[in-house]
Amino acid sequence: MDTKQSTNYVKTARTTLRILDALKHKRGSTVTELAETFDLSKSSIHNYLTTLEHDGYVVKEGNAYRIGLKLLDLGGHAQHGQPLYDVARNEVASLAEESGELANLLVEENGKGFYLYRAHGNNAVQTDSYVGQEVYLHNTALGNAILAHLPPERVDRIIETHGMPETTENTITDRETLFEAFETIRENGYALDDEARVKGLRCVAVPIVNNHDEVEGAISVSGPSSRLQGERFREELPTMLLEVANVIELNITYN
Repeated sequence: MDTKQSTNYVKTARTTLRILDALKHKRGSTVTELAETFDLSKSSIHNYLTTLEHDGYVVKEGNAYRIGLKLLDLGGHAQHGQPLYDVARNEVASLAEESGELANLLVEENGKGFYLYRAHGNNAVQTDSYVGQEVYLHNTALGNAILAHLPPERVDRIIETHGMPETTENTITDRETLFEAFETIRENGYALDDEARVKGLRCVAVPIVNNHDEVEGAISVSGPSSRLQGERFREELPTMLLEVANVIELNITYN
């Protein structure tokens, strides 16, 4: 295969994916706006969008384009293709019901976290997160619970690749401080997020570790800092999560 053609093909595929990503972040965009974003001609952007629209991956509404539901099919396939999803979702749903808060299941892929499943208890608050959302690992209890059980060299590669951006004043942005936090997480068995990603939101998370001591993901309970405090934040919810994680880990082993 010609090297130039191969390079052009890869660039075209990447531009297509970047356009979809831009539509996701902007919740829709016009041809003119995308042309300015990618420094491409309007005709080139129109060709990309027309192709994506024809195949159902974007939808045109007036002059703007948005993500199409065809991508939901791909996302659903990816979700159900994760073994941890089937093993853990019922337990996470029960966790939400028992705690009354928002319960989450997160897995790591390519150094980022992805919400695989979420369940709302009676008192659960609405947040900016959703199933399939990609998040950093360093600024969430879920992500820290996973990172604390990965080899240090792997964590270093993740930090080097994705950085440690500050999302609130409580975000850990220093490697040494983060690794010190990992020691506490491994000692206690759970991780705490005190408004590190979202102001006013606290989270308690526990890793899911298989029979080979490999971390499969993490589960958590999130809620407003006004409710997640004191004994509930540092004892009641951690104990609840550890019990649920134990059940999930047994299910993984004997599934």
